[in-house]
Amino acid sequence: MLQFVSMLAAIALTAFCWGVYGPVLHIGSGQLGSALRAFMCVGMAYFGIAIVVPLAILWKSGEKGSWTKPGVLWSLLAGAAGALGALGVILAVRVFGGQPIYVMPLVFGGAPVVNTLLNATMTKSFGQLKAPFIAGLILVITGAATVLIFKPVAPHSAPKAVATATAADAPAVDAPAAKPAPQGLVPKVEQRAEKFLGVLLAAAMAMLSWGAYGPVLHKGQTAMGGSRLRPLICIGVSYFLIAVLVPLALLGPTGDKGTWDTTGLLWSLGAGSLGALGALGTILAFANGGKPFTVMPVVFGCAPVINTFTTLALAETAPETVRPIFLAGLLIVAAGAATVLAFGPRGHAPGKPHGPAGGAPAAT
Repeated sequence: MLQFVSMLAAIALTAFCWGVYGPVLHIGSGQLGSALRAFMCVGMAYFGIAIVVPLAILWKSGEKGSWTKPGVLWSLLAGAAGALGALGVILAVRVFGGQPIYVMPLVFGGAPVVNTLLNATMTKSFGQLKAPFIAGLILVITGAATVLIFKPVAPHSAPKAVATATAADAPAVDAPAAKPAPQGLVPKVEQRAEKFLGVLLAAAMAMLSWGAYGPVLHKGQTAMGGSRLRPLICIGVSYFLIAVLVPLALLGPTGDKGTWDTTGLLWSLGAGSLGALGALGTILAFANGGKPFTVMPVVFGCAPVINTFTTLALAETAPETVRPIFLAGLLIVAAGAATVLAFGPRGHAPGKPHGPAGGAPAAT
């Protein structure tokens, strides 16, 4: 019972951290004026929390498990999947101009499906996917999409400001009509189509990466004898390489115009810390008996809900903007998460020893 409660606590930690991660990172990148710089801060936070701290603990007190080549490889791949997923979201929203209102439902709705199918393939356990579990998975996906699509929109004055600026910059009334508009119509359509394709590809990258994260991390942790700190260190190494060194090399060639603002640094480092703690929560959930079949769908189902409430709190959105269909989505997610937990595959039970009559094991 204690192990099950510990698993639930670890799942809650991951869902909370990853749910708050998005809004905090969005504020940080806005303050820095650069998605690349915010991404670098995330990598630096992972370096401190997922590399320096675990190494110090291992050096001082040690831990069960051992370094193995398969474990290191799978854990590095898990970290790469997490970093590439975060990069995919940034590309979809910041670079290609996608709107979170449809990008995040694509990512959080599709990641559990990828997670389930990949894990079933890796463990050859498609036979354990019973109807109640599939129904729960569908509920989680449907509820998460509903929450994100119909989430309350924070009131702002941007449209009015834009309209005022447009009116101030508009030509005089007697100015000639914009005749060249039809000539630029086709290039404009082509540009928008190219951006839309970029949004879809970036969202697909995030969906596949975050969907593969759980099964790959579980395999790496298992290969290290159940170690908790060693897989986390490998995740930190991958994040440092992908989220620090690569963006650092791209700042110049991309002509990044951002600045190293102190407030933006703190928010972005906070986002990275949340991401690293969420990774630790996933590892702890696996260490306490959780399986990717169960842990990741619940995390991906609950994180969008927490993300929405965090966004509302930071934006100070009025409660009256919350629509009934949004609340219905929350209930669907909760019902799906409970169903997944109750009917998730439990893995193969170890074989019972064959002893003499009465069930006692044979003497050795």
